[in-house]
Amino acid sequence: MMTIVVNTTLEKENRAVIGVDLGGTKIATGMLDQSGSLLARSQKATAGLKSADEVISTIVDTINEVRGEQDIAGVGVASPGMVDSKNGIISNGVNLPDWDGISLQSELEKRLGISVRLINDANAAAWGEYVYGAGRGSQSMVYVTLSTGIGSGLVLDGRLFTGSSSFAGELGHTVINPAGIQCGCGQRGCWETYSSGTAIARLAREAIAEAGIETHMTMLAEAEGVPLSAKHVFQAAGQGDQVAAETLEQVIHYTGLGLMNIIHSFNPDRIVIGGGVSRAGNAFFEPLIRKTEELILEPYRGTCTIKPAELRDDVGIIGAAALFVD
Repeated sequence: MMTIVVNTTLEKENRAVIGVDLGGTKIATGMLDQSGSLLARSQKATAGLKSADEVISTIVDTINEVRGEQDIAGVGVASPGMVDSKNGIISNGVNLPDWDGISLQSELEKRLGISVRLINDANAAAWGEYVYGAGRGSQSMVYVTLSTGIGSGLVLDGRLFTGSSSFAGELGHTVINPAGIQCGCGQRGCWETYSSGTAIARLAREAIAEAGIETHMTMLAEAEGVPLSAKHVFQAAGQGDQVAAETLEQVIHYTGLGLMNIIHSFNPDRIVIGGGVSRAGNAFFEPLIRKTEELILEPYRGTCTIKPAELRDDVGIIGAAALFVD
């Protein structure tokens, strides 16, 4: 199995590092010092870019904007989709033109004259949280982002673990209900169909339909003029909405099942949870911790702490840059 041994070949001294967070709507790039402080930042929209070459040129532009005349230790790039980190190739791109099979690492190194490393965005977030965020001080950490879907990354014994083909850590597609609803991946009962932000909204709509009444959840969404979302479920539950509270209890059970599988599989000493759902606060984390402790086998109890992520919106930039931090 492949692991990424981070930064064993460069003499870094105090050289800055650059991280690029590549998404379907924007390219966000930042320059950091070795302590993780953001020194400069650039962001450009990807809308209107018509080819892979235009995307790569835009990435290069953002890097040159933030580096100026600074001596750079390296550039880390976080990309969505399937990424072959071993060979620096985008295997399966997401929402970008002609983005499958792009040898992005070698192309950027050729244009920039700087060492580049390419990584999946969830793995970048995992490494960023381990080095600079809520995973600091842990030995083995699993990062889980509960957002539109579920992404995850593994840091085992201090090393970012990506597997033999760079695709390890797709924990959102572990199955918690074989008879469950169909996931976008084609399988049934994947964890992300029960614990992602999208899933929470679906479970709430189903509960409202079954109750046959207008709930505070629907009133909150209507007041904003937006579809019902996970945010409204948490808000309404905190304001005493019974249907929302029952939905939240269901979500916590499903999320605990997923965390149980993680603890039993990897025996981490820390799980860090990011994404929009992680910002629900103690109303989510306290019962989730209790539920997870209840579900796991007795020898595992007390061995793992569960914490919300700390790096928020810049986690992709920071995590990608941290690939070049000692």
